[in-house]
Amino acid sequence: MDRRNLLPIGQFSQAAGLSVTALRHYDATGVLVPAYVDPVSGYRYFRRDQVRTAQSVRALRQLDLPVEEVRRLLAGGEEELTAALQAHLRAAERRLEVQRSTVHGLLSRLTEGAGMTHRVTVRAGGAERILVRGATLGNSGLEAFLRSAYQQIYAVAGRGPLTFTGPAFVRFHGVCDDENETLVEACLPFWEHGAQPTDLPEGVDVRELPATTLACTEVEGAAAAFPQILGAYDAVAEWVTGRGFAFAGPVRMVYRRWTGVPDHPENRVEIAWPIAGPADHG
Repeated sequence: MDRRNLLPIGQFSQAAGLSVTALRHYDATGVLVPAYVDPVSGYRYFRRDQVRTAQSVRALRQLDLPVEEVRRLLAGGEEELTAALQAHLRAAERRLEVQRSTVHGLLSRLTEGAGMTHRVTVRAGGAERILVRGATLGNSGLEAFLRSAYQQIYAVAGRGPLTFTGPAFVRFHGVCDDENETLVEACLPFWEHGAQPTDLPEGVDVRELPATTLACTEVEGAAAAFPQILGAYDAVAEWVTGRGFAFAGPVRMVYRRWTGVPDHPENRVEIAWPIAGPADHG
């Protein structure tokens, strides 16, 4: 083979900004295969136009993408790579926003205390009959799920037509964030003595919720959007444990006023946690 237009691995390493060890690894994993390998010496040679590919590999690895993902993206073409980079950027911006909110929340606790920023009250929650649709997911899929779930639920309610007895709410059976998945239920309460739902689509059910006592706080505007709303959950949880109560069910996010836009200034959301006294739980 004519090697005049090929770069030996040492020179290619300098041009690409990748170590020789890394280039050998990327060869073995199929990410960046040399144009020619000397059958006697085993020495690797690369085409000059592979420098740009190698630089892309280096940049993608700096984004902490796994080697297999880098190989797949480079093989998929420019359109797929562009879409993946845009998705990665959105995810990185979201993580940064969560970190920023967490730091501000911690600073607020240090300077003012959680009780200074969220007023927690107790109210009685009556027994309810609800339309419900649930799914197990993390925060990344939450908005799309709730939009789809409530479209189905309100379609069912409209066929009744059902009489609503309160605002829609969401029940979280565990931690729902970028690192954890849990059962999430979209709920809509309706009058048990009025019209009843028929022709329920798959996944939508009718359920009875017992009366309970709720520890609550309300947030508005940007404070009602993720990740700022996490501070409201923390405040209620701290209030419950600090006063000797016990958690008696999944926490609720109640849509007191909702525009459909997550960070709209007119949104008002209540975080309501079912509680029981220590005597009720032994």
